[in-house]
Amino acid sequence: MLPRRLAREMKTVRAMIEIYCRETHSTTSEGLCEACLQLAIYAEKRLAGCPFQQNKPTCGTCRIHCYKPDMRQRIKAVMHYSGPRMILHHPLLAIAHLLDEKLIRPPRIKANPSAHSKSRDDHS
Repeated sequence: MLPRRLAREMKTVRAMIEIYCRETHSTTSEGLCEACLQLAIYAEKRLAGCPFQQNKPTCGTCRIHCYKPDMRQRIKAVMHYSGPRMILHHPLLAIAHLLDEKLIRPPRIKANPSAHSKSRDDHS
């Protein structure tokens, strides 16, 4: 079971994909087209595997980009389209997401000291 914060994030991403799919791919409320379904499954896997878990920042403010480049472009298109529409379709999720974006800062990523010393040894 996911922490509450990640479960809400998953719900938000799914809602954004549904808005995008319904309004740009003319799908019905019965489901997603195949491409959007694959994107939703991929996004859910990435969220479930997030190393920050409950302390996860929003993806837009995260220092780690865990999406493959093609999927990242697709989710960015979805968010660009659906983000402004979320306040009309899912106001509570939209407000929670905006608060998360402002209040939760990405954790610092510590450099791997062994990798740093190794690169120094290579230049000696």
